[in-house]
Amino acid sequence: MKEKKTVNIHRLYAEDPIEADRLLFGRESDPVSRRGFLRRTGLSAMAAVLGGPIVFAEHMPGGLLPALLLQDGNEEALKKLGKHTGLTILNDKPWNIETPAHLLDDEVTPADRMFLRNNGLMPTSIDPATWTLTIDGEAVTKPVSFTLAELKQKFTHHSYRLVLECGGNGRAEFDPPAKGNQWTVGAVQCAEWTGVRLKDVLNAVGVKSNAVYIGYYGGDTHLSGDPDKVVISRGVPMAKALEDETLLAFAMNGKDIPLAHGHPLRLVVGGWPASASGKWLKRIAIRDRVHDGPKMTGDSYRVPCKPVEPGEKVPDEGMCIIESMPVKSVITSPKSGAILDKGRTLELRGHAWAGDLSVKRMEVSIDFGASWQAADLKPAHNRLAWQRWTANVKFPETGYYEVWARATDSSGRSQPMVVPGWNPKGYLNNATHRIAVRVR
Repeated sequence: MKEKKTVNIHRLYAEDPIEADRLLFGRESDPVSRRGFLRRTGLSAMAAVLGGPIVFAEHMPGGLLPALLLQDGNEEALKKLGKHTGLTILNDKPWNIETPAHLLDDEVTPADRMFLRNNGLMPTSIDPATWTLTIDGEAVTKPVSFTLAELKQKFTHHSYRLVLECGGNGRAEFDPPAKGNQWTVGAVQCAEWTGVRLKDVLNAVGVKSNAVYIGYYGGDTHLSGDPDKVVISRGVPMAKALEDETLLAFAMNGKDIPLAHGHPLRLVVGGWPASASGKWLKRIAIRDRVHDGPKMTGDSYRVPCKPVEPGEKVPDEGMCIIESMPVKSVITSPKSGAILDKGRTLELRGHAWAGDLSVKRMEVSIDFGASWQAADLKPAHNRLAWQRWTANVKFPETGYYEVWARATDSSGRSQPMVVPGWNPKGYLNNATHRIAVRVR
């Protein structure tokens, strides 16, 4: 007997969305339509899976995996990491753990609901009393070291709520698929960090006029176990390093930073890929050139400088370092799959952010983006924090709906309704977030 082969539904849609429609729902998409809408029979089959008719089906593109089917069961969270049991483990060596959107509803993200992205093995022996930070490099007058106690005593403390988002957040939606952890929308958080400003420390140390970049080095161990091999060493240009909100942080949400998130000292750089915020911070090099540490070159946290064809191999000189993250939003309430009685109003909540910029407009749609309704948008608590948004929507009849959310930044750029420009590592997907709702 021939063995049956099973294929993950997400992979099936990523490889050939129109073929996925045919295989799952029995009919090919309408070849006459430029957008490839499903024929009536296919829509009926899809409606049966979703538990009701698809309202506004005439606006639904063929090859679109319904939001209700995007939900995967989560594995048990690791209690030793202090994580909520609803988080999703993507990898355990190193730890990579995602937060489902509905668990990001807090305005300040609690430690147990923060996504976790490690590149190596966490330190196993830490003594804050003997922990030191060294500032050196080609562009400092002379190397200087500070104990943690000296940093706390010599410099003014500051607290900011800062968005940290993995550069690969949303990678799961790219086609062709990109290698790496298949984040959906939950590799983002906005905790409140307390520490000293990096610029205050650098001013005290003395930075030369030829300073171009900083590069960090942490206390984690390479997966190979080699203590001399650097796990990751990234950085930012001096202009970003000298912003008020760039911190040498020793506390998060009013408590010591948890070990998994960088205890006892972490660099925090809001608005840029979270990989720029080095954990277990031991050293900062002030460079006279663009930093070239591990995961700063090749296609690591870099994207094509110009649009390329999906799957195209891009030469190193054609890649640009990711800096400010793009405008994005997430629906945190209700959880995807909500069931609502006909005639009732659905209250929506979420967050929006835009890297170094702010969000100026927030909208939601219940008809697959054919029309949009304005949401109420609050200002950020401080620069580089996310912004709370709310909206109330009503549905005209019973059936299956999708609620889509779209943010527009202060420069006028809006989230796309489809996955944006392909890149080799699947970075910077800021397509609209969507959840499933059934009205009965």
